[in-house]
Amino acid sequence: MPTIGVFALQGDVREHVRSLEEAGARAVPVRRPAELEAVDGLVIPGGESTTMWKLAETFDLLEPLRMRVKSGMPAYGSCAGMIMLADRIEGGIEGQQTVGGIDMTVRRNAFGRQIDSFEADIDFAGRGSVRAVFIRAPWVESVGPEVEVLALAEPGDRIVAVRQGPLLATSFHPELTPDAGVHPYFVEMVREL
Repeated sequence: MPTIGVFALQGDVREHVRSLEEAGARAVPVRRPAELEAVDGLVIPGGESTTMWKLAETFDLLEPLRMRVKSGMPAYGSCAGMIMLADRIEGGIEGQQTVGGIDMTVRRNAFGRQIDSFEADIDFAGRGSVRAVFIRAPWVESVGPEVEVLALAEPGDRIVAVRQGPLLATSFHPELTPDAGVHPYFVEMVREL
């Protein structure tokens, strides 16, 4: 049983822990570098990407996160977590930093404001339909040649899920639905790597 951490300084921590456990992993909160070192993979949840970046710096987690991702630790980012795993951001605040790792450009709040939040059924990674909740969600503007596009959503067939090696990212919040598509996929990734 893999041990998967959930970045627990801000965001949908409890919901991801539940979804990971239902998918067959042992899930633990990660707030300190020592806790990060003890996990086989990590989920960076939805929340607010600028707050996550600032808290990661405050708790001395940003550089350890970068090092673990660079060394091949599997990581999954949903919504704000997608932004945190992006190499490039459009619409970020001046100086905003990320963990990086996925060769993509992500646009913050691309689907609109909180009032524009929506749900949709999307085809995920050829595994069938999953229910996706989009809340002030980003989308992927562009990807590099090593990035696999896993899902698109309307309007305009926007890229909303990607994978690059051991890194997975979605614009949407699978932890907010009973759908069991994305978390089992990530747990399989951790087991394989």
